[in-house]
Amino acid sequence: MSEQTIDETFKNAQYLPSVIVLDRGQPEFISTFISYVEKRVNPSRIAKGRALLQEHEALLAQVEAQYGVPKQILLAFWGLETNYGSNKGNYGLPSALATLAFEGRRSNFFRAQLFDTMRIVDAGHNKVAGMRGSWAGAMGHMQFMPSTLLKYGVDADEDNRIDIWTSLPDAFASAANYLSEAGWRKAEVAALEVHLPDGFDYSLAQLNRRQHALHWSKLGVLDIAGNALPELAEAAILLPQGRFGPAFMVFHNFDVIMDWNRSVNYALSVVHLSNQFMTDKPIIAGEFAEKQALSFNQMWALQGKLNELGFDSGQPDGFPGLKTQAAIRQYQAGQNIPQDGYASPSLYQRLLNP
Repeated sequence: MSEQTIDETFKNAQYLPSVIVLDRGQPEFISTFISYVEKRVNPSRIAKGRALLQEHEALLAQVEAQYGVPKQILLAFWGLETNYGSNKGNYGLPSALATLAFEGRRSNFFRAQLFDTMRIVDAGHNKVAGMRGSWAGAMGHMQFMPSTLLKYGVDADEDNRIDIWTSLPDAFASAANYLSEAGWRKAEVAALEVHLPDGFDYSLAQLNRRQHALHWSKLGVLDIAGNALPELAEAAILLPQGRFGPAFMVFHNFDVIMDWNRSVNYALSVVHLSNQFMTDKPIIAGEFAEKQALSFNQMWALQGKLNELGFDSGQPDGFPGLKTQAAIRQYQAGQNIPQDGYASPSLYQRLLNP
């Protein structure tokens, strides 16, 4: 990269204490799945998305034809990432990334992103002053990291620059290219709500417990309307709010969405929002789910208690990851409790306030 780019990048860069505060911050409560979705897939976002779907119909149809990614999926990412471009972030990326590279939890990662920021400038895709985004370095309409732009960015409007900040053709095509390269399968559903039969073995409901849809059908699993499942290949069943919450069957394209963001709740929100652009169908089940979530400190204590009892949940971190879910299932099995692996308030009370 040129010396001029390096000089311009660091000329006004400064340490940002607020970025470190955000990087080290922890939520007071961990949202339940239903509250997470309701906050993000709200009536305002749905209505705005439907209007934008009509406004940009021709462009989105063109991108879908080229990459095979449905227009409603692209629009859902746009809505969730930046509320359709209204909140792209206003941190100067040189300062934010340099701060994280100096004092953040993942210094090597952010150092690489800082260098990629300079490569973007050096290639003429943007100027240093225009390199703005979130405190963590995500940029533009679809919140690409610098390395993601360099690898998957597309100059769809053919102006010799990849502009994911102001060019919707570039932003949509870049997102579609990312999903296509991640393995998106045209005309396949990503996820659907399902009805589980009485006596279902909830220990089977895990992202890594894949079975052919025909296998699930033989166990009595139906879609939420009571119809037979689509005859796709392997699928997993997820219970994002435990056995009393809604159940979902997820397919290959769900994994592609999670390649973008590893949060199950986020990926299900993408699917649900995309569905709402085409129909008013709500998430049906979940009325008996526990409405409250554990606090960060309660989750930490729950993990510590599981470890104390010999159920390895890993180093307590306040987040119910896969290892914590496995530990909960082991505990539930010993107590003859259905093994949904969900860190619920009632489970917390049972373990810590018997």
